[in-house]
Amino acid sequence: MRQSREVLSALAVVAACTGEPAGMAGRPPPVIDAVTVNRNLQNALSTLVEVHVRLADSVAVQYGSGPTPDNVSPAVVPTSDVAMVPVLGLLPSTVYGLRVVAYGGGEAVPGPPLSFTTDSLPSDLPRYIANGVDPTPGYIALSAGSYGLVIDNKGRVVWYRRFSGGPGLNFQPQANGRYVARPPTANPSAAWIEVDPLGNVTRTFGCARGLVARFHDLIVEADGAYWIMCDETRIEDLSAIGGVQAAQVTGTVIQHLGATGALLFEWNPFDHFQITDLDAASRTGTSVNWTHGNALVLDMDGNLIVSFRSLSELTKIDTRTGDILWRMGGLRNQFTFEGLPGAGFARQHGLRVPGPGRLVLLDNLGDPTASRAERYVYDPDSRVARLVASYGPDPAVVAQLGGSTQDLPGGRTLVAFGNGDRVEEYDSSGRMVWHIEGSSGYVFRAQLISSLYTLAPVR
Repeated sequence: MRQSREVLSALAVVAACTGEPAGMAGRPPPVIDAVTVNRNLQNALSTLVEVHVRLADSVAVQYGSGPTPDNVSPAVVPTSDVAMVPVLGLLPSTVYGLRVVAYGGGEAVPGPPLSFTTDSLPSDLPRYIANGVDPTPGYIALSAGSYGLVIDNKGRVVWYRRFSGGPGLNFQPQANGRYVARPPTANPSAAWIEVDPLGNVTRTFGCARGLVARFHDLIVEADGAYWIMCDETRIEDLSAIGGVQAAQVTGTVIQHLGATGALLFEWNPFDHFQITDLDAASRTGTSVNWTHGNALVLDMDGNLIVSFRSLSELTKIDTRTGDILWRMGGLRNQFTFEGLPGAGFARQHGLRVPGPGRLVLLDNLGDPTASRAERYVYDPDSRVARLVASYGPDPAVVAQLGGSTQDLPGGRTLVAFGNGDRVEEYDSSGRMVWHIEGSSGYVFRAQLISSLYTLAPVR
């Protein structure tokens, strides 16, 4: 693991002694040879404990700011008799007591007590106050200013990482235990940056064929492959349909790339859509934002559902053939919308798939006076979509740009209202049970995770 951290503590040596009780099945207990506590220059609220140990199956760190260490980190399996144990979510400017515990042979062997003092927070780190009657447990990741950060249910920043030029609007936890960001100053050919829970850059992601990666969404798979949205611009003559003769038309290309960057699959809207799928008023200029893909989801059957904001459309794509399986919303809508008044969405963001035949999204401008999170159930055979839930802030806000939704246990939903400056959680009845107080600022995506260590999304 690459490190750029100041060594704080002296080594603590624990020698094995003759007559020490044997462990399970005659196996001797673990021996802790040395412990080093390293400051994390990326994040004052974390540290990395380096443990040199023999005969250990795993190593954890007990820690606490009181008289006794009352918290414990997840256990780490040593590699070549060295365990690198992260400790996350600490308080700033606080003295902590730490003690390493090595496990093996049926025994838990403690190391000597150590101390560590965290640094103060950066002066420009955003501050929040959050509250609610019954929030879902976990931590919320979002982008703000120069930082990707994570807050707890009270709004306290528990993790952060500064990016040169900022992380971009989308700071996104992935199921592989890493965060991804799309800094606006990044090289377009390797636009996305992945960082681990200690803030170390672990890899970059880009588009094939030299296309420019969009910041809106990314799916990193367990084997290192990834799905990404890319921009392709072509010069087209739109004079026959009310546009200009040499319009720059930009469409969203979907690519699936392997861990080494090999192109595995590509879907191109120029092969499947028509420019007239876009409303007439939006195709008259010299630069035409034709499709504006802003969400990418793998459905339960392994096929893709993509949100195209400019078209006010969700499109399901066969990931083997590239065929369009159905189109929902917009000028080429194939579904009948039923349910609550106002069914049907426009300029949507934050599409997610809670289960088969279910969708949740932020309807930005279906009602021009109030953006709302909406839940739909649909039948792809009968082509009927039914709006079953709709909820938003009181007083209402209009999110013309950005926003996200996340399905939570018990029918709850976490919603970021983009430039509507609200982040709220709703229960299944639509009651607001948690929110960032005041204005949250422009939050493109808010995502609830269950752990700072694994980044597992709450489901």
